[in-house]
Amino acid sequence: MKVHNPFRVAFVATLGVGLGLLFIGSIQTLSTILLYVGTALFLSLGLDPLVGWLERRGLPRWAAVLVTILGVLAAFAGVILIVVPVIVGQIAQLIAQVQSVVERADWDPITDVREWMAASFPALDVDRVLAYVQEWVDSLDLGAIGSEIGGGIFVVGGAVIAGLAGAFIVLILTIYFTASTPSLKRAVYQLVPASKRARVIDLGEQITDSVGYFVIGQGSLGVINGVLSMIFLSIIQAPFPAVLAVIAFFFSLIPLVGTLTGSTIIVLICLGLGSPTTAIVAAIYYLIYMQLEAYVIAPRIMGRAVSVPGAVVVIAALAGGSLLGLLGALVAIPIAASILIIYRQVVIPRQNER
Repeated sequence: MKVHNPFRVAFVATLGVGLGLLFIGSIQTLSTILLYVGTALFLSLGLDPLVGWLERRGLPRWAAVLVTILGVLAAFAGVILIVVPVIVGQIAQLIAQVQSVVERADWDPITDVREWMAASFPALDVDRVLAYVQEWVDSLDLGAIGSEIGGGIFVVGGAVIAGLAGAFIVLILTIYFTASTPSLKRAVYQLVPASKRARVIDLGEQITDSVGYFVIGQGSLGVINGVLSMIFLSIIQAPFPAVLAVIAFFFSLIPLVGTLTGSTIIVLICLGLGSPTTAIVAAIYYLIYMQLEAYVIAPRIMGRAVSVPGAVVVIAALAGGSLLGLLGALVAIPIAASILIIYRQVVIPRQNER
């Protein structure tokens, strides 16, 4: 290929690179907004099967959407009103216990540490080590540390406010997307040529239904694990059962590895803050529960969602979690299921026809 105008070629190439960099920078700038939109779409697809079920019972679309949204909000409000006071009370109880230990008249932490070090490390010069520690503490700039702590508190407060604002935006977008899901689908389907539209509509409905059933099923598994954990941990008198039940709920939202991870954290907390007996009993319970969830509960609840091989679930969850945290781990599984649907019903049939 002959280059007749090097200046024009270089200019066009530079312009293309600049537009590419501008596009990438725009995506990075809008990443938070795109995350809100993606989360709202994910949640709206999860609520769509409930809306469809209410529509089949005779309710109009707007009434079905209103009932679904109000029901979800009422459920979350009920959980918050039930769980939050218990968590706050247990945290206050923990603080009171720590304060009582600190304020105990006969408690001398320096003496206790010295005795423990002398008993555990007989060859160690305990007084010299404590002197070095005292010199290090005296050399610290407590004013700068206090300023950093104060700045950290402001950062945490700003993050909490931003999180609440983001949750409100996601809620509004979820309501809008849930109400207008059919029209959004029709608008997307109109972009496909008429000769292929029926096939695309069939695949699109399968994908959206699979995502919806996945969201409902995973949320149901989380609720079941959280409620049963609250009951069982209260029976065995585990430390802070409400907090541990919340941990079990949120980790159960992560497919395949979430229940195992959450159970391990709960058992370690029981071992550290409770007793070895409590930790062993909790470990036995979660081993039994994980078997029941894998072979009895999950197949019944997730039966209408597209089955994804375990290796694909792990890889997708790890990749999504690395990119977007917990939300990414959740969204990655239905995305993998959607790719499997396209692979099984489009790619493989085309390869078999050749």
